[in-house]
Amino acid sequence: MIQQTYLDYAATSPMLPEVKQAMLAAMKAGYGNASALHGAGNAAKRVIEEARQAVARLINAEPDEIIFTSGGSEANNTVAEIFRGKKVAVSAIEHPSVLESMRVRAKECKVIPVDQAGRVNLANIPADVDLVSVMLASNELGTIEPIAEIVRCCKKHNTLIHTDATQAVGKIKVDVKALGVDYLTLSAHKIGGPIGIGVLYVKNGAPYCPLIVGGHQEQKRRAGTSNVLGIVGLGAAATWCWDNWSCKIFAEKVRPLRDKLRERILREIPYSSCNSPEEGCLPNILNVSFRAAEGESIQLYLDAEGIMVSTGSACAAGDIKPSHVLMATTGDAEIAHSSIRISLGLDTTQKDIDKVMEVLPGVIKKLQDMSTIKLNNEL
Repeated sequence: MIQQTYLDYAATSPMLPEVKQAMLAAMKAGYGNASALHGAGNAAKRVIEEARQAVARLINAEPDEIIFTSGGSEANNTVAEIFRGKKVAVSAIEHPSVLESMRVRAKECKVIPVDQAGRVNLANIPADVDLVSVMLASNELGTIEPIAEIVRCCKKHNTLIHTDATQAVGKIKVDVKALGVDYLTLSAHKIGGPIGIGVLYVKNGAPYCPLIVGGHQEQKRRAGTSNVLGIVGLGAAATWCWDNWSCKIFAEKVRPLRDKLRERILREIPYSSCNSPEEGCLPNILNVSFRAAEGESIQLYLDAEGIMVSTGSACAAGDIKPSHVLMATTGDAEIAHSSIRISLGLDTTQKDIDKVMEVLPGVIKKLQDMSTIKLNNEL
């Protein structure tokens, strides 16, 4: 049986043991509906509020600024609903749940261009919009955006700010007060929590209207029976990240592994290039391209050898169009089609890096040999 090497943490991270334990304990406790007034319902309310406090502490928010959702996509769509019929601006590399939700709801949706690293230039941010949405860190490239500076720029024009921090939370310090944002989204399964639960942070005093109506849950801000198990899992993941200084682990353990993999790929594999910036980048994401080797083919060949990577956002899997992120940064469809994203996590080891470099060069060579693109004498 082929040993599995998981390097797609940006798509989803395996549940932490502490999260599993917390959720099993919640299942055994048999919590009731948190909207009920009896003892089982009150017990559910208590664990929900404990989780809310844990998430608030992790991002330095107030507990009443935390709204539980079904995930990052719902949280992003909620922000779009708040600004329905308004003028908004989003970066060209936003997650589809931001780009598409804003486009279908806003009166006008301007797209802010980015440089080759995927970074927004402050000079390109429009002043005549109601909301600017720029992700804290790119899910495909790992690029960290200058959100605090963007906020200062936008506040001069009384423009509100949303940031999708789904990839950033747990990997780098995320402090909503220091950033100054009005809205922030995150998802549990990116930090070792369960799939199907997320958060929308709404700064006290910021405009708000619910996406899902018909109930009084979440202080009438998000209707629907509370996902107690999911919320408990998210709270446990947030607590683990806080108690174990997860950002420090990613900086000291994961980043060196990512950097070593980057160095070896560029040195050992011909016609390779790196799309992730060397500086101002998440410590766990590496996006690389290999000329004359199609990204999905690379992914499938690696998967056959037990190595799991992706070609970009998991939400765009199966889409034959080139990555909109790489098209925005390079304008080169060949580079976009020949890219893969390798994302490391807390359990990644040097052995995993060695396994990749045992297999990847041969995969690329095989695909390049089959390609109709001529590579001779171009090194």
